[in-house]
Amino acid sequence: MVIGESAAGTGSTDGAGLRRELSVVDAAAFSIGLIGPVGAMALLGVGAAGILGQGATWAFVFAIIGVSLVAYGFVKLSRYISHTGSVYALVGKTLGPRAGFIAGFALFGAYATIGTGSTIEIALFFNQFLHGIHIGSFSEWIWTAIIALAIVFALSFTEIRVITRVLLISELIGAALVGILSVVILIRTGTGHAPDGQHLNLDFLKLPTGTGISEIASAAVFGFLAFAGFEGAAALGEETLNPKREIPRAIKIAVVIVGIFFLLTIVGQSVGYGATPKGAEAFVNGSAYGDLGQAYVGQALAVLLNLVASLSLFAITLGTLNGAARISYALARDAGVSGRLVRLSKSGAPVATLAVICTFVMIFMVGQRLAGTGVEDATFYWLTIGTIALLVAYALATLGALRFLFLSGPAKAPRWQIVIPVLALAFVVYTIYKNVVGVSGPYRYFPYYVLAWLVLAGLIVFLVNGLQDRVRARLDSADV
Repeated sequence: MVIGESAAGTGSTDGAGLRRELSVVDAAAFSIGLIGPVGAMALLGVGAAGILGQGATWAFVFAIIGVSLVAYGFVKLSRYISHTGSVYALVGKTLGPRAGFIAGFALFGAYATIGTGSTIEIALFFNQFLHGIHIGSFSEWIWTAIIALAIVFALSFTEIRVITRVLLISELIGAALVGILSVVILIRTGTGHAPDGQHLNLDFLKLPTGTGISEIASAAVFGFLAFAGFEGAAALGEETLNPKREIPRAIKIAVVIVGIFFLLTIVGQSVGYGATPKGAEAFVNGSAYGDLGQAYVGQALAVLLNLVASLSLFAITLGTLNGAARISYALARDAGVSGRLVRLSKSGAPVATLAVICTFVMIFMVGQRLAGTGVEDATFYWLTIGTIALLVAYALATLGALRFLFLSGPAKAPRWQIVIPVLALAFVVYTIYKNVVGVSGPYRYFPYYVLAWLVLAGLIVFLVNGLQDRVRARLDSADV
């Protein structure tokens, strides 16, 4: 159920049992934790460099512009709508209950698959950490991933305030270390004291010959994926004090802070390897934190960075799976489902939906391992599926913001600002297009997986008797 502007006080609950107790810091921490900037930049810069070479920075510049435009719609709509379903409610109130249900399904699928990829990636970096401290060489990623998933599930039974603080602390520690490494790289390359004669210049902005906007958009999927979860605070609309003021602030804080961190980190990585075609090749085939930490500071930092990367990825998994649990809880609750599936724990956690999600993540990971997929490929496969689904949710939310703010009744924002959601929609649609058309290998099948998921959502909302009316009735209680 959507609830109004204010709450009775810390720890109050609505009729569904969600506790309203979070501050803007908690909400921003949840978004930043879902993004997991330290963990994101452990691997996603490599993907961008694989397409744009030494100009990988442009993928993140493109993504920051696109995400900033998309964030406009989330910020504006969150001033009117507060709901634990996030995109589901934002789209449902602006484009109708059917579109809202499908958008919520898309975001739920995105969080669940990104959480799967992040859990696998935990194993990649934590096993590297264990190898770095000479405990042993661990090539079997599935056991580490299963243990990480079990810890996430257990921690999710705690109060949401505890979860948001865990997310924030994990990211602050990691961001401080990665920030220090990036600054050291820039100082050493700028003063002529870098290894292998690397030096600071603007060559990190050079693109390979023949590269244009098409290739930048293709690489920008890694930038968009890096920002995945910036809207996560919107899923805390029923658990945040004064949500219509604090949720928009939390989203803006998350985008600004993380955007600055991403730019500093990708520039540091590109310059650290050497902003040349040879350096870009080393970037693609290396381990950014481990290689650069050892080369510019020492082995101890390289090992520590692998540890904080795994902790950041743990935060991503914790945030995305809890976000998915809350969205699926809202979808089930508003659709009129009763019983165990919509039952909350004493701490206010939607434990039933969380258990279902974690079970599926386990099945996905074990299936991937039985298929013989390597840890990096398994990571990228699930993250790519999640990103496509996420972009669909962003497109629907942006379209909803455009209609709600400017095309239905009196304008709720200055008329000239209509250009912002229009550009945001163009960014998102073009990025989806570039990552659906012309891709090769297993990636060519991923758009069809997402399409099948969306078709399933459509069948549910169109064929289940009375579901549309129940969803509309629940959303109509929003204070808009």
